[in-house]
Formats: sequence, structure tokens, C-alpha cells
Amino acid sequence: QVRVMEFGGGSVQVGGSLRLSCTVSGLTFDDYVVGWFRQPPGKDVEMVGCISRWADYTSYADDVKGRFNISRDNAKNTGYLQMNSLKAEDTAMYYCAARRSYYCSDSQLAYEHWGQGTQVNVSS
Repeated sequence: QVRVMEFGGGSVQVGGSLRLSCTVSGLTFDDYVVGWFRQPPGKDVEMVGCISRWADYTSYADDVKGRFNISRDNAKNTGYLQMNSLKAEDTAMYYCAARRSYYCSDSQLAYEHWGQGTQVNVSS
């Protein structure tokens, strides 16, 4: 059984940092691209970014470029989302997802396995 679990959400002030973790079990982790998505209050799910199987490629949404960094540790079956210089508009439920492919995708439909999400609240 595949399990995807996010950790590390919480409340932080504007300008602060948080690191989210995503642990995956029940599959061969390095066969999968890891994507990060978020859903702000009252809005649709949007992509934050993704990382390729061997971490040789990452992509980011325009509004998080230069502030967020995605990484992974295949030995630990874990992906990470480091969020710096947080803004109030980063407040959202954050999701990790896994896609069995060589390639990142910005489509939710491309990802087979999802976590339950972790809430991030950024306040001034």
C-alpha cells in the first residue's frame, strides 16, 4: 500500500521560513517524480513545483521562484519543500504528490499518489 505523508506545516510570520517534508512508502521512490501543490483558502489547487527522480531537474511556479527550494533524499524516501521569505499569500494547504515518470508535470492529473496535506499559515 502506497502512503504519502507531509510534515512540517504550521504558523509563521511574514518573512519567515518553513520546511515541509514528504515521506513516501510502498513504492520505489526513485521511480517517481515528486510534485508539490497548494490550495489557498477559497481557491483552486495550484502547482508549487516539482523535482525529477534523481534531483537533476526542478521547476517552480513563478510566484515562488527564488524563495522556495525543492529537494529530495532518495535514501530516505523523502522529499522536501524549503520555503523562505514567506508571504501572506503563501497561506494554503500544501500537498505532496508522486508521479511515476522521468518528467515533471504541472497537472494534478498526472500524479498518482497524494498525501493528505499540511496547513501553512503566514501572518503579519
